[in-house]
Amino acid sequence: MKQEMLINVAQPEECRIAIVEDGVLEELYVERAGQDNYVGNIYKGVVVNLEPSIQAAFVDFGVGRNGFLHVSDIEPQYFRQGGFDPAKAMASAASRRTPRRDNESGADDEFEEVGDEQADRPRNHRFSARPRFKPPIQEILRRGDEVLVQVIKEGIGSKGPTLSTYISIPGRYLVLMPALGRIGVSRKIEDETVRRRLRDIMIEMNPPKGVGFIVRTAGSDRTRRELSRDMAYLLRLWKVIARRIKKQPAPCGIYEESDMIIRTIRDIFTPEVDAIYIDEPAAHERAKEFLQLVMPRYVHHLQFYEGKEPLFCKYNLDEEIAKIHRRRVPLRSGGSIVIDQTEALVAIDVNSGSFRAEDSAEETAFQMNIHAAKEIARQLRLRDLGGVIVNDFIDMRKEKHRRGVERALRDAMKRDRARTKILRTSPFGLIEMTRQRIRTNPKRSAYMECPACTGVGVVKTAESMAIDVVRMLILASQREAITKVTITVAEEVADYLNNRKRHELARLEEAGKMSLQIIGVEGVAPEHLVVQCRDKDDREVKFP
Repeated sequence: MKQEMLINVAQPEECRIAIVEDGVLEELYVERAGQDNYVGNIYKGVVVNLEPSIQAAFVDFGVGRNGFLHVSDIEPQYFRQGGFDPAKAMASAASRRTPRRDNESGADDEFEEVGDEQADRPRNHRFSARPRFKPPIQEILRRGDEVLVQVIKEGIGSKGPTLSTYISIPGRYLVLMPALGRIGVSRKIEDETVRRRLRDIMIEMNPPKGVGFIVRTAGSDRTRRELSRDMAYLLRLWKVIARRIKKQPAPCGIYEESDMIIRTIRDIFTPEVDAIYIDEPAAHERAKEFLQLVMPRYVHHLQFYEGKEPLFCKYNLDEEIAKIHRRRVPLRSGGSIVIDQTEALVAIDVNSGSFRAEDSAEETAFQMNIHAAKEIARQLRLRDLGGVIVNDFIDMRKEKHRRGVERALRDAMKRDRARTKILRTSPFGLIEMTRQRIRTNPKRSAYMECPACTGVGVVKTAESMAIDVVRMLILASQREAITKVTITVAEEVADYLNNRKRHELARLEEAGKMSLQIIGVEGVAPEHLVVQCRDKDDREVKFP
């Protein structure tokens, strides 16, 4: 299987990175230069408000909008030791236990690599040092308290960014977690022999007490020298961050994540990637310097694209990217899936279309659902859809077919870097799942809300608008003060009123002793409606 990473930065306003496998787009990352991206950044913030009813604090971290900090994202040192001190975290602590050489299953099972743009984070923040009882947030923080926070999720709409005090600084093979105090291994490294080898290597390197490290999946086959170099880099970086924390007043930025090109190569590149193509000289040099520093043996994978044809056009990706934003996604087998998204829920419907398998309806449904499961997993990655996802597959009677579709969906989701949970098929034939949203939905940055339908997707017909206008005129005719009414609507609505409602409008004029004028305007939304009412002295009357 040929795998390539294509990096398109020919236009300075936008950076696009695509992962292509055998000519098929499998992953896509888009970042606009004009958009603020805070995920992964570390800030020194100030608590500006506490909401005990939702056990959360709002933190000013110096970017113009407050972040949301839930009590579950507050590191135990804040209420156990009266605040987080980076100097203490760097110093040796006698109370910290050194990592054991035994199975350590309790510690290792708590770690999981969760995202391409996020460092490996502890699952549900379960630390051995965490007390069983967590006090309410109003006993942990007060207004004006300074907190060291990291952005873990971008703000959506009116919601501010989500923050956490569990700081994680990613390297290529390791993640440094200042408050962890022990060694962990990514849960995606399942081979117990490999896990034990990595633990032994990390113990031999003797990391400073008081700080923790997690071995990422990218480090599963790395040597002691490579892991040691990554550890040294992270420790140097953390010392610089610790100095900034002490010197700079809150609110302020402490650490900023790398740009998307470096971040993506660091988090996504594997030896299975045959080539990395970049179409801009400065970005190519920047990526080359990073590879020479972190992964010198893979520098030859990086290539500068010099073709006259745009990079994404050569691989026919622009048309594929356009499909990402469509509601209906056709399948090669002949069926389709329909994706509808709300703020917190995504509904996906599978349609068989022209697909047929043998002469059996059951076999047709099963084969169609298998194809759809693979495409659903791909679309979830490409669109970065998160929250609760309900998949409405074609009904199947046989239990073995239901289990087969569940396995196909789980297998297809294995390559997803977001954390997911998939339930079994419900009695209604639905497969419910949840998926962690990693980054801002690309559709939000590429599209704006339609001014005609205001995001609903439908508008009223000319007949419906005409009926609404007549209702308003009936109400206006009851007001003695109103002697003149001017209605401004879309041209097709004005035509409907002047032609099909002419007699009814004349009766209203006579009954209400008022003059009526209908004005049609081209180029306005179908639901455009402006009503002006005046009295006998030509003064405006408020209506309704």
